[in-house]
Parts: sequence; C-alpha cells; structure tokens
Amino acid sequence: MQQGRTSPPSSSPTAQCPPTTDCLPLNGLGAAASGSEASRQLQKQEVNSHRLLTELSRMSSMLTFYLFYLLSLILGLACVGCVCVWNSRWRGGFDWDGSALEFNWHPVLMVTGLVVLYGYGAVLYRIPLTWGQNKLPWKLLHAALMLLSLILAIVGLCAVFDFHNTHKTSNMYSLHSWIGITAVALFAMQWVLGLAGFLLPCSPLTLRKLLKPVHVWLGCSILLLTVAACISGINEKLFFVLKANSSGAQPYNNLPPEAVLANTLGALIVAFGLVVLNILLNSNWQRPDSRPENMTYTPLLQEENE
Repeated sequence: MQQGRTSPPSSSPTAQCPPTTDCLPLNGLGAAASGSEASRQLQKQEVNSHRLLTELSRMSSMLTFYLFYLLSLILGLACVGCVCVWNSRWRGGFDWDGSALEFNWHPVLMVTGLVVLYGYGAVLYRIPLTWGQNKLPWKLLHAALMLLSLILAIVGLCAVFDFHNTHKTSNMYSLHSWIGITAVALFAMQWVLGLAGFLLPCSPLTLRKLLKPVHVWLGCSILLLTVAACISGINEKLFFVLKANSSGAQPYNNLPPEAVLANTLGALIVAFGLVVLNILLNSNWQRPDSRPENMTYTPLLQEENE
C-alpha cells in the first residue's frame, strides 16, 4: 500500500524570502534613504554655520564701527576744547572790535565748523542705526549740519579779514590762507550741488547717480584740505606770537606750555581727520542701498525709505 507523496516546496512569488537573498534590494533602499537624510542634515548644519559666521562678522564690523565713531566724537570734542582754551587763556579771549581778540574767533570757528562739525555730518550716513529707517530725516540733518559748518567757516573768515583790514595787513599771502580759502570755496560748491542733486524735487535720478561718487570724493578731499589748513595755521600763529622779548616770553623753540597745547591741538585735528576718513572709506560701513537701481526717483518730501 503506497503512502501519499509529500508535495514539493512552493515556488510561488508570494513565499517568504530569506533575509539574506531576496530582501537585499529593500535593505539597499533603506540605506539610500538614510544616506540622503544624513546629507540633508549635513547641508543644514553647513548653512547654519555659514549664517552664524556671517552674523558674527556683521556684529564684529558694527562693534568696530561704533568704537571708531565714539573715538571720532571724543577727538572732535577734544579739538573744540583745546582751541577754546588756547585762545581764551593764552590769547586773551574774544571780542569783535578789530583787535587781536577778534582774530581769536578765526581758529575757534574754523576748527569747530570746518573740521569737527563737518566730520560729524560726513559720517552721519554710516551709522548702522539709521540704515533701516526713512532716509529723508537723516538727509535733512546731514544738510543742516553741513550748512551750519559752512556758516561758522564764513564767519571765521570774516573775523580774520576784518582783523587784517583794520591793521592794514595783507590778505591771502600765505600758503595757509590759500589752502583755507580753497577748502571753503569747494565746501560751498559742494553744499549747493548736494542741495540741487539730492534734495530738490526736480532733481532727476541720472543727475543724482552722476553726482554721488563726485560728492563722496569731494567731501573727503575737503576734509583733507581743512586739516592741512588748520595745522598750517596753528604753526603760523605760533611763529608769529611766540618770540623772545624783553618781558621774558619764551620763544617757540623752547616749547612753552602754550606751544605744547597748540601742538596737541594740531595732533588731535590730524587724528580726528584720519578716523573720519577711515569711517568714510571703509566699504563695510557704507549705507546699503535699499532700492533697486531701476526704480524711479522720488523727490524730496515724497521719499519713504530711500
């Protein structure tokens, strides 16, 4: 009697496959998915690291700016203080009567207006706190500071010309006077062109774009001229007044206290000019443009956030 044969193993595709053979493609897909996820995580970490480095660099740049800006404020105030002390203590004070006391207004007004206020107004646009705000108020403040600086410089010129005319002294004969009058003339032209190109409602965009690099370059040049005029004027004044005489006055080459103070004033003016120029010429501290170049120009009183 024959017994029933055992049926052979089924070869149906639905049969469970050994994990080491037929399931290898599934494991490969899982590994690929895991590798893709790891790649995305790595890219995300790289992006975050780049953002962190960019933010740290931006914060470092802003901190450096504010250190230089604070230094410029301190140096400017020191310049004004020194020139006032010099002319009030050692030169007798101030008056407007054609005497030497009237002349004393000349160095005070030139240093205060043509150097310090001019420098403060020049770096106004570089302050990062103003970048995200409406530019119009800062533009008007810039123009007002420059106008006040120009007025003080003109009054300072009037003081020295009136003193010279009263004492029958020739005008415009020294290198100091040539440099100074050139700086004031260029400054006046700069202010008028700035008003016409950047503030008047009728100013076209093409004129503004043409004037901007010239405006910046001429502004730096005027600052250099004013610094040169001031230090040459200080030196000239000291040679005139510090001479040995019978009353026991000490000459300039003995370096009396007045000469020390005046020389210190000259050094402070040079330092102030260098700090301001560094702020103006650093590309990282320039105000970023907040409008595309192809946008239509919006004149004064209609600007929102240029």
